[in-house]
Amino acid sequence: MLLEREANTITEVGAGPLLPSLRLKGWRGVADPHQNMAFDLDHALRYLIAAEGSDLHLKVPSYPLIRLHGHLEPIPDTERLYPEDTERALAEMLNDNDKVDEFASENEVDFSYAVEGLGRFRVNAFRQRGSVSIVMRAIPVVIKSVDELGLPEIVTQLALEERGIILLTGTTGSGKSTTLAAMLDHMNRSMHKHIVTIEDPIEFLHRDRNSIINQREVGADTASFKRALRRVLRQDPDTILIGEMRDEETVHTALSAAETGHLVLSTLHTVDASETINRIIDFFPPHQQQQARAMIAGTLKGIVSQRLVPTADGAGRVACCEILVMTGRVHDMILDPKLTGQLPEVISEGAYYGMQTFDQHLLQHLHSGRVTMDDAMRVASKPHDFKLMVLAASKSKDAGPEAETTTTAPAPPSQPSAAPPAHDSAPPAPPAPLAPSAPPMTVDIAEPEPMTSPQTSAPPPGVTY
Repeated sequence: MLLEREANTITEVGAGPLLPSLRLKGWRGVADPHQNMAFDLDHALRYLIAAEGSDLHLKVPSYPLIRLHGHLEPIPDTERLYPEDTERALAEMLNDNDKVDEFASENEVDFSYAVEGLGRFRVNAFRQRGSVSIVMRAIPVVIKSVDELGLPEIVTQLALEERGIILLTGTTGSGKSTTLAAMLDHMNRSMHKHIVTIEDPIEFLHRDRNSIINQREVGADTASFKRALRRVLRQDPDTILIGEMRDEETVHTALSAAETGHLVLSTLHTVDASETINRIIDFFPPHQQQQARAMIAGTLKGIVSQRLVPTADGAGRVACCEILVMTGRVHDMILDPKLTGQLPEVISEGAYYGMQTFDQHLLQHLHSGRVTMDDAMRVASKPHDFKLMVLAASKSKDAGPEAETTTTAPAPPSQPSAAPPAHDSAPPAPPAPLAPSAPPMTVDIAEPEPMTSPQTSAPPPGVTY
C-alpha cells in the first residue's frame, strides 16, 4: 500500500510523460530491476486468451489485471507497471497516424488490434493522472451461435425479420456485441442478403457465406457514423448494423432506414426494454417526440436486453434476457406516453409471443441449476418480487404431485360416466350429480395451475407462463 500511495503521489508531480517514471525509478533506488523486467504485452494477451478472460487492464502503478468471469485478477508473476510500460504498449499497438493525432489532441482513443495466431482486441487508451491507461477487450475468433450462447429461440426468429429495427441493450460488458454477431452469423448462413455494418471499431470479423457482408470502421473506412449512414442507403443494403446509436441524427437515420424496408440492428446502453423506448424518445426535442413515438411504434420489431450472471460452478457466465416483441398492444403503449410505463406488465404476460422479463428468465436459470440464489437475488430487477416468485414456485412444486393425482383421479370416471347411466341410477344418488360436475371443476382449476407449474419445470424461453 505504501509503494502504491507513494508512487501515485510522485507520478502526480511530474510535468511530462516521462518525468514521472524517472522519479519512480529514482525513488526505488539505484539497483532497478525494471530494466530487465519490462512489461510484455504479448505475454499478457496470451495469458488473457488462455485463461478465457474478457478484458486486460493496464494502469500505472498497478499490476496487469484481467477480468475473469466478471472479476478482476492480477496476472501471476508480473511487476507493477511504469508509465513507460503503458506508453510503450500503446506505441506498439497504435500505428495509425490519424489515431495517434487523435490521442495527442483528445487524450483518449478507440481502435482495434490483432495478434496473428491469437485473436483480435478492442482497445481504449486514455490518460489518467498524467499517465496512459489501456483497456483491451478480447474478441473471440469463432462466432458462437444463438444456441451455443444459450439465448432464447425468439432471438433467432428476430434475426429472420425482413424489415424494421431490432435493438440489443445492456450495460458495458453484458454481451451485446456477442449476441449481435451471433444474429448476424445466423443471417449470413441462412439467408441471401447484403449486410453493411458500421462499427467503431470493427469487432467480430464475418466471412461471406450465403450473404455478403461489408464491414466499415469509423475512422478507417468512413469519417463518422453520421456520414456512413447518409451514404448507406445508396449501397443497396438488406440489413444495416449500426455499432451504437449515439445521437439524434443516428437514431433518426436508423429509424428512417427501417421505415424504407431495411432491417436495422443496433445497440444502446440501457438496462431494460421500457427504458430503451424512453431513451430513444429523449434523443429528440420535445416538439418531435410524438413523431418519434410514431416512428418507433411503426418500425420496432423487438428489444433484447441482456445481463450476464455468474454460473453456479463459477466457471463462466450465463446470459439473462428481457425480451420485448412488437404486438398491437405494445404499439399502442409506445404511442401513448401515459401507457409506456406499463410495458413491463405486457412483457410479463406476453410469453405467447416470446416475451419475458429478466426475473422470469432468471427463475428458469435458477430452477435449472445454472445460477445460485444469491447471484439471482443480486441481479434481479425486483429482488423482493423475485423472492416471492421463487417461494410461489417452490410451493407449487411441493403441491405438484398432489395436484396431479387430484386432476388425474376424476379423469377416468369422466370417460365412463356417459356410457353407463345405470350406475348413476344406483342407490348412491349423490355421486351421480357429482360425477358430471367434478370434471368441469378440475378443468377450471387446471387453467390457473399451468400459470405456476411450468415455472417449476424451467421450460424453454417462450413458454414461461
